[in-house]
Amino acid sequence: MDVKKLVLTSNYAAAYAAKLARAEIISAYPITPQTTVVEKLAEFIERGELKAKMIRVESEHSAMAACIGASATGARVFTATSSHGLLYMYEMLWWAAGARLPIVMGVVTRAIAPPWNIWTEHADILSPRDSGWLIFFAESAQEVLDMILQAYKVAENEQVLLPVMVGWDAFISSHTAEPVDVPSQEIVDEFLPPRKSAAFLLDVKDPVSHGNLVFPDFYMEFRYLMQRGMESARDIIRKVDEEFGKIFGRHYGGLIEKYRCDDAEYALITLGGSSGDAREAVDKLRENGVKIGLCRIRVIRPFPVQDVVECLSNKEGVIVVERDISMGLCGVLATEIASVLFMSGIQPKFASFIAGLGGREVSVEDFLKMLDFSLKEFQRGNKRVGPHWYGVKEEVIP
Repeated sequence: MDVKKLVLTSNYAAAYAAKLARAEIISAYPITPQTTVVEKLAEFIERGELKAKMIRVESEHSAMAACIGASATGARVFTATSSHGLLYMYEMLWWAAGARLPIVMGVVTRAIAPPWNIWTEHADILSPRDSGWLIFFAESAQEVLDMILQAYKVAENEQVLLPVMVGWDAFISSHTAEPVDVPSQEIVDEFLPPRKSAAFLLDVKDPVSHGNLVFPDFYMEFRYLMQRGMESARDIIRKVDEEFGKIFGRHYGGLIEKYRCDDAEYALITLGGSSGDAREAVDKLRENGVKIGLCRIRVIRPFPVQDVVECLSNKEGVIVVERDISMGLCGVLATEIASVLFMSGIQPKFASFIAGLGGREVSVEDFLKMLDFSLKEFQRGNKRVGPHWYGVKEEVIP
């Protein structure tokens, strides 16, 4: 297979992925730490390496509106944003999903102000999880490139026809360079052919209307069809990942990635770039005789219900560490993992931690401390631990 080995940030990897996917329309508004994604795409267009139209707009709301219009005509579309940009386009996210448009968007996850912060947190990408968008989350620059290519294949599948967000961590991933295998255009074309036409696309020669008023008699059926597409996406994601592996020589396990879970008594749940440190913490505990594994969530929507149940059904304890907080409850991942376990009749010991908000580092040592605390609490007979705010500086709190 023809491959170039390049040293790329995750932002540049995303731009290369959009180029290899032959995106035809790109519309975005710059926001730190997303900006270099669109800058690199503009370079590709300027140099003639990417035959695409860059639509310049005054806001993220308009960027998504432009993407919706372009996708509705049958174009393959890409955009990227972060944090407040994602919130600004929130209304249009629902329009894109409701119109069943296979837009792919990169989301460089960043904390939401106030107070102002440009570092990583996952509240932005988790906020629109009910909008009808599929939500993927990558750990590395290589996975960003691969995941965006897979996202188009999934989104454009006739059984799905829903937009996809692909997330990665601000600065930890977005501005950190690492070796990336960039495949040739020919091999990507084999994996990802041009977007197929659809009956509902806008065509001046055969006019149709989008977004019409629907009375209560039929509105529910539209939402049911979206849910059916979302449910179908689970198997499509697995099949696409398997096909990707056969062509490119690497795959990621589908909706979740399991590490040393087969014989594990305990499972650590993570999302995103900190999973590498979590993996190292698991190895260190294994060296000390603790049977623990890592379950990295790769797909948040559709939630990997079956995968999580199969992974955790025989575990004595589950520990969730996440970079988000659903105010008034606990972390989003902890809530959803606990819900899936409860609905499946599985009741392991359960611990949850809020850590790393606003880009605060979560190191291998931090994971070891959280895991050690959880295991000791489990041994004391405590079946429910947390949610704990790890690393909060109590001395500065009034």
